[in-house]
Amino acid sequence: MSTPADAELVSKKTPAARKPRAWKIANIIDGRALRVKLTAAAEQHAADQPAARKAALEHLHRALFRGRLIAQERLQQGADGLDTARLLSAVQDEVISALYDFTTTHMIRARNPTEGERLAIVATGGYGRGVLAPSSDIDLLFIRSYKQTPHTESVVEFMLYALWDMGLKVGNAFRTPEECVRLAKTDVTIKTSLIDARFICGDEGLSKETSRLFRREAVSGHDAQFIADKLAERDARHTRQGDARYVVEPNIKEGKGGLRDLQTLFWIMKHIHGGETLEQVMRANMLTSHEYQVFMRAARFFWTVRCHVHYLTGRAEERLSFDLQPEIAARMGYSDRGAQLGVERFMKRYFLAAKDVGGLTRILAAKLEAAQKKKPEGLRKFLPSPAPKPIEGTPFLIEAGRISVEDGSIFQDDPVNMIRLFVEAERQDVDIHPDALSDVTRNLRLITADLRKSDPARNAFLDALLSGSLPGRTLMRMNEAGVLGKLVPEFGGIVAQTQFNMYHHYTVDEHTLRAVATISDIEHGRASDQPLPTKIFGEIEGRRALYLAMLLHDTGKGLGDQQVEGMKTARRACKRLGLDKAETELVAWLVGNHLEMSETAQKRDISDPRTVSDFAELVGSLERLRLLYVLTVADICAVGPAVWNAWKGQLLSELYHATAAALRGGRSDEYGVAAALEDRAEQQREALADRLGSVPATMLEFDTAYWTAFDLDTLSEHAALVSSAGSSAVVDVSEQTSGTVLVASGPDRIGVFADVAGMIAWEGASIASAQVFSSISGRFLDVFILQDARGAPYAAGDTERLGRLKASVLSAIKGTGPGIDLKTRNERRRAAFLVRPQAQIHTDKSATCLVVDVAGRDKVGLVYDLASVFAEADLSIDSAHIASYGERVFDAFYVRSRSGGKAVDETALERLKERLLAVLGREEPDAPKTPARSLRRAAAADSF
Repeated sequence: MSTPADAELVSKKTPAARKPRAWKIANIIDGRALRVKLTAAAEQHAADQPAARKAALEHLHRALFRGRLIAQERLQQGADGLDTARLLSAVQDEVISALYDFTTTHMIRARNPTEGERLAIVATGGYGRGVLAPSSDIDLLFIRSYKQTPHTESVVEFMLYALWDMGLKVGNAFRTPEECVRLAKTDVTIKTSLIDARFICGDEGLSKETSRLFRREAVSGHDAQFIADKLAERDARHTRQGDARYVVEPNIKEGKGGLRDLQTLFWIMKHIHGGETLEQVMRANMLTSHEYQVFMRAARFFWTVRCHVHYLTGRAEERLSFDLQPEIAARMGYSDRGAQLGVERFMKRYFLAAKDVGGLTRILAAKLEAAQKKKPEGLRKFLPSPAPKPIEGTPFLIEAGRISVEDGSIFQDDPVNMIRLFVEAERQDVDIHPDALSDVTRNLRLITADLRKSDPARNAFLDALLSGSLPGRTLMRMNEAGVLGKLVPEFGGIVAQTQFNMYHHYTVDEHTLRAVATISDIEHGRASDQPLPTKIFGEIEGRRALYLAMLLHDTGKGLGDQQVEGMKTARRACKRLGLDKAETELVAWLVGNHLEMSETAQKRDISDPRTVSDFAELVGSLERLRLLYVLTVADICAVGPAVWNAWKGQLLSELYHATAAALRGGRSDEYGVAAALEDRAEQQREALADRLGSVPATMLEFDTAYWTAFDLDTLSEHAALVSSAGSSAVVDVSEQTSGTVLVASGPDRIGVFADVAGMIAWEGASIASAQVFSSISGRFLDVFILQDARGAPYAAGDTERLGRLKASVLSAIKGTGPGIDLKTRNERRRAAFLVRPQAQIHTDKSATCLVVDVAGRDKVGLVYDLASVFAEADLSIDSAHIASYGERVFDAFYVRSRSGGKAVDETALERLKERLLAVLGREEPDAPKTPARSLRRAAAADSF
């Protein structure tokens, strides 16, 4: 649950939190006056029933519209969402009750009602709980006494068509009490809906009879089965949603830690203890006063967010997508503060609430399980319950399969026991008893600055991080309980923190703990898809530094330059943990450079000697290289599903091997690296000649970078391709794990790369990387790695698409392809971000080329557009390095003039930069496009 450090975000009232005065439904819908109008309509059109119905529906619709409008206005004035949902439910009750009276009094009246014509109308689902989201369905149960009669059939039919004609989405069922009970016994969904059931109008006695029968036959004595069913249902829902609480576009209703989890607790408590309102049910003695307050605070927050989303989108939208987040944040009063955006502050509040719900769910589920185990059933009533078993040498014990404590005073006597509890849980491979977790939460204030510096606390924390085989799980448990953020304040600053972009899938703390878990998987051989990091881990000496650096690597986020600020927070944390100066500086160096290897591998030409030389100089030693490599792999893997792929792994491993060779040989300067690369190139040429007998003359004209970029098998394939081409163009496509490889060769000309890139985009492929090689005699050989939008190999297994791609690229090389008109897809979620185009031209990153870095919004055919600019400037492209990060791209191009050298004319370079920025900024909005802005623009257009 949220810690005292989170109090500012949890409890401080924002400008939007000024609540309007309490409402009474009579002040919003005058039920008596509404019924008078309906009666007048019936009498006015006594001879014309359709006209009477039409007039009545107009009155009902106006009343409903007015009530909903008032609810929306109250929400915008600061009422919370739970209050809004209750008002919407009360408004709906009045309309349905009035419709029922109109129907049974004026339209389908039973002159002499019989037992078979008794009818009760009951709300179920969320509506039954007395809460109704603005765009949610209306779930109704029509209860008849024992058999279906023409009268009750006609009443139900008339009411349903009337509600549908008013534009309402109505779910309905028509059953007897016995049918309700029979179905509830076999279907937990129907049983849950009956737990929510609430009488609206009609025969109240019939409704109470159904409720009594349901409680007696389907509820009493069935608590254990219902609890098991609802928890299994929750687990299945979490699995469908990705089983992650801290995803950056959460589902308010169905996501882990969302409203449905709160409702699951409500249903279980109501099944066991009964009650009517949310407050009555949740005040049952299974929750402490603090836990009850946490529950209600989370419920009010989530309902507020949900109501705003429904009103903003005009539909039953439950996903808090990127384009909605800034709007909801503004409506709820979250503004920018320092370096932190208002939307990031809002999402941090969201995830703190989700964290609280997760803590409540875990505590209450365990309490319920323990309570059920104490209930004697069958032969168990004659057997003694196992007594709690002390764990030797510790103040803990095993109770009901969980680690617990005899008395919470052990945390007051020695607060370090709060850390040891989690360490011991990992050693015993058991969960933590809810009573122990509650005791920990109540004593968090005892984790003080002095305690953090004490040797027992330091040792206990390092045990949690380093001693077990699943440190990720241990740290996640500590984080859920609020212990980790209190113990390591630098980490506490990133708890529930979000980054408003499409690249990161989780909150910063969740990403960090997943990265720690990934390092542990690599160390213990559980990462079968990471053979090189697993092998390298055995050679690492600074294991503790690696784990600490991973835990602290993102603690600089939100404070400025994350690597610079991260070094400061890392030094502070390591000093407090008692590390010596050398180890502290190693951790700080890893944190301060944790992005460098990834950026070098993905944005620089690894075959360029200066790239390897500069990186080797930065790293300085093999030990640092190994540590940084494992840290980088784990960091990327933990960003989100499908972010890591074989192509990124290949780039990183190539950089690792090239740098390791330079460091081992003691030739890490540029000239030494160049000489080593030339030696390797000569070995490759000789090996290829031995294999083939001779090497095509065109290939021998390619420079060193070509011969060091590929293995011998790939070079053999290129030789066959070049030999078969003669003087014409040729294209080959093959599938590999890293991506679909397209090799194109033909007569060289300025702009051919742009034409090929354009045709690739035309066929729907994304360029992950491109290597461009030119011969002295005027031929080129380009190698592209192509992926689809998910980062998987493009058109894998689809021979027809691959054949079409091959033909299209061939026509582009020959200059016979069709004119390319690439349309930019204006994806709604991407349009929510403001992306500033950037372009930098470096004259010192390569000995032979200009290195041009560009950044901007990811668009269809962007590589084609940028390559066209280089062609117009009479520059040829040696290599292109394409990196996509969510809605943004960071591309690097190695270019040279037609004569083969660097273009260094200042005026020409400035003009090139301006043209690149123009392409990057094309169709770029001045401000993000979001639903509310779109609505305002539409309203402005209508006013003209």
